[in-house]
Amino acid sequence: MKGKEDADEERGARTKVFLTSLSAMVAETTTFPIDITKTRLQLHGGDDSISPSSRRPFSAIRVAADIVRSEGILGLYKGLTPAVIRHTIYTPIRIVGYEHLRTAFFPDGRPVSLSSKALIGGISGVFAQVIASPADLIKVRMQADGRMISQGLQPRYLGSFDALQKILQTEGIVGLWKGVFPNVQRAFLVNMGELACYDHAKRFIIQNQITGDNIYAHTLASVASGLSATALSCPADVVKTRMMNQTVSNEGKVRYRNSFHCLVKTVRVEGLGALWKGFFPTWARLGPWQFVFWVSYEKFRQAAGLSSF
Repeated sequence: MKGKEDADEERGARTKVFLTSLSAMVAETTTFPIDITKTRLQLHGGDDSISPSSRRPFSAIRVAADIVRSEGILGLYKGLTPAVIRHTIYTPIRIVGYEHLRTAFFPDGRPVSLSSKALIGGISGVFAQVIASPADLIKVRMQADGRMISQGLQPRYLGSFDALQKILQTEGIVGLWKGVFPNVQRAFLVNMGELACYDHAKRFIIQNQITGDNIYAHTLASVASGLSATALSCPADVVKTRMMNQTVSNEGKVRYRNSFHCLVKTVRVEGLGALWKGFFPTWARLGPWQFVFWVSYEKFRQAAGLSSF
């Protein structure tokens, strides 16, 4: 009997992994143009070759329009392949990991506090991000390459696999985890806000009979989690993007020695507001991403005969 229960649990876990990957692929493809706009916006101003007088404010709409004008509509999907690959690894680990840890720490089904959910969400995000960091690095490099093309410069990489090969050749296998520390910081904050807030908000909505466990509850919870995740993670996201994009110069120098140096230099040169550079496109992406992901995931779980998240 116990063997059957274990087998059923294993099949359920495999089903959840597959459904999270599928939902993440749909959400990532749908919202990727917003993500590349956010990345380009965050990189603007982080180049020492740009004079302070040239660091005028850029809007998300202007950045997106520049991408389409210089690279065509497909430029909005530059780096999509590593992004999708990343989410087929990252999302199942953090989502299924969160649910597993929640059950492991609170097996009796009693209510879980928001602080406990936040800690569980952060831990799940850290594990997932360490594993998926190489794909994230390639995605950022590919997105930044499109910006170089728009400036009339030669791109560093011909594609995702070319980027992987060149990074391994020039920076070694350790180079694939460049920026992993700010990446992990961001993942902790994002998942602390996203998973804990979605979980808590959905249960609050249902328990207070605002609506049932349906698309309306999932939509309201996803909007709340998107806002909290963006507010918490945007500074770490800016630092992560700049750290992952930098390469060693011919003189063997780097722009930022570490994530703290990047943080300090960004604030000193561009002001405190630069840490929330790309806030609107980040939230504008997280909102739709979470709506598409959570609604799809909840529906897929229902269709597969699994309980709600």
